[in-house]
Amino acid sequence: MKTPTLESSSIAAGIVAALGASSCCVVPLLLVSLGLSGAWVTQLRGLERFFPALLGVTIAAFGFAFYRLYIKPAPCGPEAVCTSPDVRRRQRIAFWITLIAAHAIVLSPYYANYLLG
Repeated sequence: MKTPTLESSSIAAGIVAALGASSCCVVPLLLVSLGLSGAWVTQLRGLERFFPALLGVTIAAFGFAFYRLYIKPAPCGPEAVCTSPDVRRRQRIAFWITLIAAHAIVLSPYYANYLLG
C-alpha cells in the first residue's frame, strides 16, 4: 500500500481543519438538514472559540500544499521515486477543488444569514 504524499496529506489536513473551524455553524446546519437533531447539536456552538486556531491550521496546510505542488515540487533524484505527471495533475485539481470548498465552508457564517433569510 502506498503512503500518501505530503501534498495529499496537507490537502486532507486543510479540509479537515476547515470543517473543524466551521463546526459551530455548518455542522449543526448539516446535521439538522439530515434529520438529526437534539439538544446536543446546540452544544457545537461552544466550539466557536477554536475558530481562529483552526483557521490558522487551514491556511498553513493549504499554504504548504501550494508550496509543495507549485513552488518546490518533490525532488526526483536518480534513485527516488518520482511522481508521475498524471498524479501531480490530479493532486493540483484536488488542491483547487478542496481549497474552494474550504473557503465556502469557512466563510459560511458570513453569508449563511443572507441565504437562509
